[in-house]
Amino acid sequence: MTVPQDVGGRPAFGPVIPEDDEPPFHADWEKRALGLVLGAGAWGAWSIDESRSARELVPAPVYFASSYYEVWTMGLETLAKRHGFLSDRDLATGHAVDPATTPRRVLKAADIAAMLARGGPSNRPLSTPARFGSGDCVRTSTIDPPHHTRLPHYARGKIGVVETVHEPHVFPDSNAQRLGEAPQWLYTVAFDARKLFGPSADPTLTVSIDAWESYLEPA
Repeated sequence: MTVPQDVGGRPAFGPVIPEDDEPPFHADWEKRALGLVLGAGAWGAWSIDESRSARELVPAPVYFASSYYEVWTMGLETLAKRHGFLSDRDLATGHAVDPATTPRRVLKAADIAAMLARGGPSNRPLSTPARFGSGDCVRTSTIDPPHHTRLPHYARGKIGVVETVHEPHVFPDSNAQRLGEAPQWLYTVAFDARKLFGPSADPTLTVSIDAWESYLEPA
C-alpha cells in the first residue's frame, strides 16, 4: 500500500508552499514532543526505520488531519505500547499503572549534545560486490509494501541512471519490520523529470533519489 506521507509527485495535493521565517516550533508542546521521541529512541528498543514506519502507518484520514508533531506522538505511542513501555490502562489513567519494560539505557540531559553530534551512521560492511556501477541504466521496482520503504511512489517502475555508488547501508525495509539490518549497496539514481511526471514536466529538471540495490534491476 502507499502510506499517507508518500505524496510527492502525486496530483491533488498541490505545491509545497514554504512558510516565510518559519520557526522551528509553532507551539511549546512541539518541543516536548520532539524531546520525548528522541529520548524514547535512546532506550534502544527500536530503530529509526521502525520509528518511521510507526508514523507512516497512522491511518490516512487521521494522518492528513494531524500536524507534523501530532503524527510523531502517535507513532511514539504505537512504539511504546508495542515494546511494553506503555499500556492502554496507562493511557486511560494518564499515569503508569502497569509493569513496564526496562530501557536498555536512559538519555541524560548532559549527554544530549554528544549523542546528536555522534548521530547514527547506517553504513555497514558487505562482502558481495556492487551489482551496478556509475552510468548504468536501471529500472526501479514496482513494490508497494505494507511497511516503511525508501523508494518513493513517484519513482517506482521508472528508468534512470546510476549517478553514484555509495557504501552498503542498513536496508530500511527489513529493519522497519524488525527482521534485521540486512545491509545492501546504496546508489544515487538520477531521472529525467519527464520520465517521472510526464511530458509536461520541466525538461531541464533532473530528480535524484537514493535507492537500495533490491529496488533496482538492469534496464
